[in-house]
Amino acid sequence: MSKTPLFAAGLALLALAGCAHDPAPVEQMRLTQKAVEQAKAVGATEQLEEMKLAQDKLALAEKNMGEEDYKRARVLAEQAELDARLAEAKVLTQKSQEQLAELNSRINRLRKQLGDAQ
Repeated sequence: MSKTPLFAAGLALLALAGCAHDPAPVEQMRLTQKAVEQAKAVGATEQLEEMKLAQDKLALAEKNMGEEDYKRARVLAEQAELDARLAEAKVLTQKSQEQLAELNSRINRLRKQLGDAQ
């Protein structure tokens, strides 16, 4: 019996085992940290559930990085990034709604002044 098929099977098994190891999600962690910082910069605080979730998941992802559980760290970092972006969007939407309400109030005052002037 030839040793070549057995050798090839062994190499294939080693190759598969090598692919099973997840690389450290360094870039994803950086993106997540940036997303959290950006959300904070526009005014997102832990009072928003999404921001609290983002910060909690980022902390867990950092813990998993230290434990070399890179797959779990990547998943948590991706979720944290999305939570932070949602928190940022909510804050910006709220600010836009407030600005719109203020502009509508000014328009109504001007209309009233114009109506009173006639």
